[in-house]
Amino acid sequence: MIDWLKINKNSVIIGVGGVVLCSLIFLLVGKEEEQAIQISEQMQEGTLEENEEKEKGAPQQEAIKRLMVDVKGFVHHPGVYEVEEGSRVQDVIRLAGGLRENADGNGVNFAMRVEDEMVLYIPMIGEQIESIVAANNTSSSGEEGKVNLNKATETELQTLPGIGPSKAAAIIEYRESNGEFATIEDLQNISGIGEKTFEKLKDLVSVK
Repeated sequence: MIDWLKINKNSVIIGVGGVVLCSLIFLLVGKEEEQAIQISEQMQEGTLEENEEKEKGAPQQEAIKRLMVDVKGFVHHPGVYEVEEGSRVQDVIRLAGGLRENADGNGVNFAMRVEDEMVLYIPMIGEQIESIVAANNTSSSGEEGKVNLNKATETELQTLPGIGPSKAAAIIEYRESNGEFATIEDLQNISGIGEKTFEKLKDLVSVK
């Protein structure tokens, strides 16, 4: 005769054992997953720290300073040119197409370093000028390095920003027709010299 009591006991024992075994397996699997997550987080943190150290240790690349130089006179392509800091006069003249056949380069220091807002004038052979290079838009023809509107020649006037041959001639014609400039503001009476151009010139010119 079958002993159902024993069978039920064994079934209970087996059932309890199965539950315990499943619980142990679940705990082990959960622990392994937790360890895996911790290892992954540690690796990510290590990578981030390593990247931060690299960024801190990496030298910062300095931006290259750009200079603007106004080239006038007897070059093939007069105009304003942008060059890197440390460039020489010869580099700017090369950008301007080089010297024309009738240009006089004897008084030009081709090895000179250029400065921002420099005006470089290349004269014609036989032309007499006081200053070939005017650093920072100044000229030696006026007081305190300023261009004297009442005494400057056309060549000296062209060392000023925005003043080409036609405007230089107009300035001289104005003072010959109306007398000397009483104030620098009188420049605005000349056609083509408006408020914006005058703002660029007012600190670079004088009348005495």
